[in-house]
Amino acid sequence: MNSTPFWGPDFDELAAEDPEIASIVLSELDRLRSGIQLIASENFTSPAVLAALGSTLSNKYAEGYPGKRYYDRAELIGIDRAKALFGADHANLQPHSGASANIAAYGAFVKPGETVMAMSLPHGGHLTHGSKVNFSGKWFNIVSYGVREDTELIDYDNVRALAREHRPKMIITGATAYPRLIDFAAFREIADEVGAILMVDAAHFIGLVAGQAIPSPVPYADVVTFTTHKVLRGPRGDMILCREEHASAIDKAVFPMMQGGPLMHAVAAKAVALKEAATQEYRDYAKQVIVNAQALSAGLAEEGMRPVSGGTDTHLALIDLQGIGLTGDIAEMRCDAARITLNKNSIPYDPQPPSKGSGIRVGTPAVTTQGMTEDDMAIIASLISRAVRDEDGTQAAAIADDVSALVTRHPAYPRG
Repeated sequence: MNSTPFWGPDFDELAAEDPEIASIVLSELDRLRSGIQLIASENFTSPAVLAALGSTLSNKYAEGYPGKRYYDRAELIGIDRAKALFGADHANLQPHSGASANIAAYGAFVKPGETVMAMSLPHGGHLTHGSKVNFSGKWFNIVSYGVREDTELIDYDNVRALAREHRPKMIITGATAYPRLIDFAAFREIADEVGAILMVDAAHFIGLVAGQAIPSPVPYADVVTFTTHKVLRGPRGDMILCREEHASAIDKAVFPMMQGGPLMHAVAAKAVALKEAATQEYRDYAKQVIVNAQALSAGLAEEGMRPVSGGTDTHLALIDLQGIGLTGDIAEMRCDAARITLNKNSIPYDPQPPSKGSGIRVGTPAVTTQGMTEDDMAIIASLISRAVRDEDGTQAAAIADDVSALVTRHPAYPRG
């Protein structure tokens, strides 16, 4: 055990007590170090965040909200940091996940059977925005909006027309596979016109907001939900920001309505990530994430793969593979064989079923954390092109060797 006063993770003890789990942990570390990670929703947390997650706060059961308990200090610090970083009236750090936060927002503002407007899943939305297999689609009357077929951008005129027709109680904006900026002011105007609550699901892009790289939804939204483990580079979990007038409703919807005690080690780790995000180093990082995404998108276009909407303003790009005669599932499989991790994805107006998809989604948060820049994105675009065109798999090992050479120059979790 460490000679410092800290009592926390000791890998040697894990390896001795449970070698099976220890080997899984090591395998994941090896995978991260040996491949290119382009999943838009993943990133590498700092050692400080990991230390908080592995601390003795994981033992603590703390039901309710901060009061007079000494272990509330981490949550209070995190709340203050979130409010300062995002300029928010109120912050709740307790939701366990993005879905937990979103269900709490529903619980605070709408009742089962009432109408909610949100972006459709095939056009880039999220399961909790009204999918029929999710609580949102089962419990609420969902009116979906999408993107124009010609521009592949949100059709704000259609959003306004649907809102006027259906008079939703809440309007949700935000997406998982929409590469462009969202006009939050336009959504605010539409919500005000029909008397709706405006919820922004900022799970994917909130880290770019924290880094002052894109406009913030906070001045326009009634409530903002976001995960902490994507561009924000924190632990897996979620937060909610809201206007002061909604603070009580949001807090009650998180606890006791939708979940019990918070995970205090995760709350502490969120506080650490918020501190890191308030630095100039992080602001430089957030801007580079976008620069890299744009460079990767352009590089893939040069390789014959069409970026949906013509490019990206954020950390991710959605790439249409129809022009090279591939489906997303095949491309994902071939890239995986070459140690390039990305995901298949539907594109707007996709002729393929979701199980196949006509596209892939690529994101740059993790590779940017590794220190990669635009020149490296050109290399990655070439590697992806070689991998997706490797029909018989005979080139996978050679591509993987080139992947290894790149990540060796920019290691994830460098060895000490």
